[in-house]
Amino acid sequence: MDPGSVEKAAAALLGAYATRTPIPPLTTDHPDMSVADAYAVQLAQVESWTAAGARIKGHKVGLTSAAMQRQMGVDQPDFGVLLDSMFFQDSAPIDTGRFLQPRIEPEIAFVLGRPLAGPGATAADAVAAVEYVLPALEVIDSRVADWRITLPDTIADNASSGGVVLGTRPVRLDGLDLSLMGCLLRRDGDLIDTGAGGAVLGSPINALVWLANVLGERGVTLEAGHVVLPGSVTAAVPVTPGETLSATFAGIGTVTARFGKEERA
Repeated sequence: MDPGSVEKAAAALLGAYATRTPIPPLTTDHPDMSVADAYAVQLAQVESWTAAGARIKGHKVGLTSAAMQRQMGVDQPDFGVLLDSMFFQDSAPIDTGRFLQPRIEPEIAFVLGRPLAGPGATAADAVAAVEYVLPALEVIDSRVADWRITLPDTIADNASSGGVVLGTRPVRLDGLDLSLMGCLLRRDGDLIDTGAGGAVLGSPINALVWLANVLGERGVTLEAGHVVLPGSVTAAVPVTPGETLSATFAGIGTVTARFGKEERA
């Protein structure tokens, strides 16, 4: 895609945010959109947001589990940016109206205590960089109508990012086996799915390494204090206003997202 097409595609997605109206897949008009093109569209939006005062607070890795890849019809991970406006308090009401088509994913969130840079980052480097982990619920969302996304569509749309709720009790990695860590996902108290950390590329640490190395190739370092979401341990589940969803991870606790009524203007 030429620079003009990249800017036009980014503007279309930014317009979907502003109007709360999904748009057709970008690949409808750009069937040859490459992964590189899609990341260029994503970056154009990030630059627009940060120019308006938003702050980058971390990154997310998406499509890391077989369940999510099957659900979305893709075959490789992707990444997006987490902005300060995307973070919600544990158990505090969330206005469902700020999203278009929200779904929930339970994840094991990393908070970094030191920078992590690739290319060439290893699992040992990643473990050394992590200060602690938290249970998390990621709100994924799509500005593409009916979630009719290909891999380039979701990458361009900031990896279908929406928001994140973090637990409040940090736990250090010492003694934790993230690949065996089980998760119970509940809706209004009823169990709706289960998963384990091993669903995320074998271990969430592997997703963190992948992200550090992919970003490193682009000259980006994961910063101390930033949050990294490594990917969901279950398939994503739709969100309805008025619901409460919670995820309990063995050894690190529970996180809760309460979705209130829609308050669209």
